[in-house]
Amino acid sequence: QVQLVESGGGLVQAGESLRLSCTASGITFNSYRMGWFRQAPGKEREFVAVINSSGGRTSYSDSVKGRFTISRVNAKKTVYLQMNSLKQEDTAVYYCAASLGISLVTTQSEYKYWGQGTQVTVSA
Repeated sequence: QVQLVESGGGLVQAGESLRLSCTASGITFNSYRMGWFRQAPGKEREFVAVINSSGGRTSYSDSVKGRFTISRVNAKKTVYLQMNSLKQEDTAVYYCAASLGISLVTTQSEYKYWGQGTQVTVSA
């Protein structure tokens, strides 16, 4: 059974940092590209960041580029999202997702497995 479990969410003030983690089980982790998505209240879920299976390539949405960093440790079957200079508009439920493939896809339909999400709230 495949499980992706996110952690690290919480309540922070604008300008502060958080690091999200997502640990996988039930998959050959180093074969999967991993993505982070988020869904703000009243909005559709959107792409945040993706990393390829080896960790050598990444891609980000324009809204987080330069502030967020995605990374992974395959030996720990874990992908991270370091979020710096957080803004109120970053408030959302953050999901990690796993997908087989080589290219850095940003489309949700390309991802087969999803975590349950972790809440990030950024106050003024």
